[in-house]
Amino acid sequence: MAFTYPKSEKLKSRKTIELLFTSGKSVSKFPLRLVYVQNPSETEILQLGVSVSKRYFKRAHDRNYFKRCLREAYRLNKHILVEKLEKPHAFMLLYQSNERLTSEQIQYKTIQLFEKFNARDLPKPE
Repeated sequence: MAFTYPKSEKLKSRKTIELLFTSGKSVSKFPLRLVYVQNPSETEILQLGVSVSKRYFKRAHDRNYFKRCLREAYRLNKHILVEKLEKPHAFMLLYQSNERLTSEQIQYKTIQLFEKFNARDLPKPE
């Protein structure tokens, strides 16, 4: 699998983003949150959008830095998500803290978040 983030994987549809936040489910690994929904209208197996709230980072250059880090972490670790997906999904990756993590820490948290997403449907051992 290529470590790319092509234009076709970028989530841009306003309708899909609205669907994500109205009926999507989420998985969290502080300070990251992954909101997801099955996306039957798209041909791409997964689409991802990235968001950093103005509430936590007032300056645009700070928000842009964290969005860049999130996209890079996704690009390098998307194989973790793709291997478990059978149907097309839309994702929104959110950074939800004013804590300033390094890019290595963001990468580590992203891996943990993707693994938690993959384990969500598995039955819990008794």
